[in-house]
Amino acid sequence: MKTYRLERHGHLLMLKAFIEGPEGKAYPRLLLDTGYAYTIVSQEILENIGCSPAIGKKRQKIITGSGYEIVPVVCLSIFHCLGKSIVDFEILAHTLPSGTYVDGLLGMDFMNRFEVEIKVGSGEILIE
Repeated sequence: MKTYRLERHGHLLMLKAFIEGPEGKAYPRLLLDTGYAYTIVSQEILENIGCSPAIGKKRQKIITGSGYEIVPVVCLSIFHCLGKSIVDFEILAHTLPSGTYVDGLLGMDFMNRFEVEIKVGSGEILIE
């Protein structure tokens, strides 16, 4: 297993990912969220790399702090995080509330693909 150090912000753990679309690349800062099924990246970042949520054909119903929302699903050419790359990875396009210091969430749709161990106390994640 390979160990990665996570960035701590209070009680929350964050990390950087690399994403690529047809028109560019980005390095979003994501909140590690084991309580959320989907990986989410802000609409603005996705627009900048050519993955416009406006032309997405699929939609996903999600639960947020303010209730249910239906958000676009976009397909990234490459999603790379924690030393793992996924080609044609579908994520949700949804901007988190203002004042949030992250660009999205790393959800269980990514983590379920690998053997992952999270060490909350030391702020580390091990991935096989």
